[in-house]
Amino acid sequence: MTTRSPSVDQPVSVSVSLAEAPMRQARNSAALWIATGRSRGHEVTRRRGFVAVEGDERAGTRILIQEPDLDPGELAELSEVVRRAAGPVNAEDPFSSTDLSHLSMRNWQMPVMLRPPGPVGEPALDVIQVKRPEDLQAAERIVIEGFELDGFEPYRPGELFPPEFVEQPGVDVFVALCDGVAAGACVSVVDDGIGSHYWVGTSPAFRSRGVGRAVMLGSLAHLTDLPLTLTASKLGRPLYESLGYAVAAPSTWWASVPVTPSR
Repeated sequence: MTTRSPSVDQPVSVSVSLAEAPMRQARNSAALWIATGRSRGHEVTRRRGFVAVEGDERAGTRILIQEPDLDPGELAELSEVVRRAAGPVNAEDPFSSTDLSHLSMRNWQMPVMLRPPGPVGEPALDVIQVKRPEDLQAAERIVIEGFELDGFEPYRPGELFPPEFVEQPGVDVFVALCDGVAAGACVSVVDDGIGSHYWVGTSPAFRSRGVGRAVMLGSLAHLTDLPLTLTASKLGRPLYESLGYAVAAPSTWWASVPVTPSR
């Protein structure tokens, strides 16, 4: 059984082609991170070509490229954001068009995927939409452990997902329960007629038990009338393809290279 009640009224569905998917993913990712920055009290910078959310040394800085053609001024400002960052920096470029190698950042690619509107099956596990603080903390712990977010250790409740996070328009958090225990989690974001998913993770103790599929199905249940995008990891891609997603284009991700202290 899935308990759900969308955070916002669903807009009229729009049609999205594979060619449009990178732009739609760029916009939705920006919506997620603007909501995240606001809930954490971090500085949010919005420009035509990028959005930057500047956190502390634990949360780091997130940059979302919004256009395939950053002008020299935007690139210079983005570069300054990276240089002054208090913690690690991650940048997402769904267009794979902005070169950040001059900032000594490593890069890799993951596919942007698109799913047209359509029904989904019922999850094999109970999936709940997070409302209670204890459920939000359970989701937070699952994501930190599942994605090995070492920067958020030792654990501080509400640092990754503050209570205000689920109050942001369009943002929902879901938890899958296995034998009554929180085992998987994900975040969905609806913005401008498009849905997307983030932080789809499983607690290490419950891997290979269908938890990821269950939490995706449960979170998709209230989005069946919308086109959906996401960016898939290598391990996650087969699951998303089985749920009706198709690869649209490669997205390039950049990350600051940790400095190894001299000994």
